Amino acid sequence: MVPGVSIIETTIGEAQAGLRLDRALAELLPDLSRERIKALIVEGQIVSGGRSLNPSMKVAVGQDYSITLPAPVALDAVAQDIPLDIVHEDADLIVVDKPAGLVVHPAAGNLDGTLVNALLHHCDGQLSGIGGVARPGIVHRIDKDTSGLLVVAKSDKAHEGLARQFKDHSIDRLYAAIVYGIPTPGSGTVDAWIGRSDADRKKMAVHREGRGKHAVTHYRVMERLRGAAMVECRLETGRTHQVRVHMAHLGHPLIGDPVYGRDRKGFKSILETLGFKRQALHAKRLGFIHPVTEEPLAFDSPLPADMQELLSELHV
Repeated sequence: MVPGVSIIETTIGEAQAGLRLDRALAELLPDLSRERIKALIVEGQIVSGGRSLNPSMKVAVGQDYSITLPAPVALDAVAQDIPLDIVHEDADLIVVDKPAGLVVHPAAGNLDGTLVNALLHHCDGQLSGIGGVARPGIVHRIDKDTSGLLVVAKSDKAHEGLARQFKDHSIDRLYAAIVYGIPTPGSGTVDAWIGRSDADRKKMAVHREGRGKHAVTHYRVMERLRGAAMVECRLETGRTHQVRVHMAHLGHPLIGDPVYGRDRKGFKSILETLGFKRQALHAKRLGFIHPVTEEPLAFDSPLPADMQELLSELHV
């Protein structure tokens, strides 16, 4: 046998009779997600009596199946002992309070020193390998210079379940932002499509309906400040730079945002004095249904010190 490859044998029981093949095998093999099983069927890694298989075919009692699990493809990232603020951890997932300045995933310009590098060290191989890649189960991201809560899958089942919740918009995500000016009215909804900017492909922008992806942000002014406001933004969708783009679209960009905001009179000296060099955005609440235990989970993160200092400086 090829090193790292494993073979699993299983037989359809009465409880699975008449089900789709992918669903039946997912019930029999709880350590493999249904999406992973679908991929293995398509790749020809699941066989039965020499027949051609497809994920939707119905199964019958007594049918035998052999599942070959290829060795995971190694992630081109090294484990690094980087401190993590862990809010919750169990066998299937981990919730981290990410500091501003920490990149989530290695990429050009940030090949190490990322959250993924830290997770590879902390989890020591106990990570989601959905799709056959040995990597942490990153199911959502927050920007490098945004702080706050992030959930990561450690098992394939958790990865699939969390991804499904993000896709159907059932995740509770609440952000705290400090913006220029005071939005009027004090609460409302921004329902505007987001896609790549025509002027700068590195930026996102609001587009007419049908261009980009549908995005919805519900906002509420929590505190009126000196020429600014503390705003809560609840995400109904989760698009790249969504809060930053939508608040700028309202005419109230985030203070300190180097991409979607411009320095306004009276603020530059305040930011320089405080050494505040990022967008004032914090992922303060994250709630979801545990994809394995089905327990409702909710976590809150206090405003980080740099945003607290900015808030104090701007109090009326």
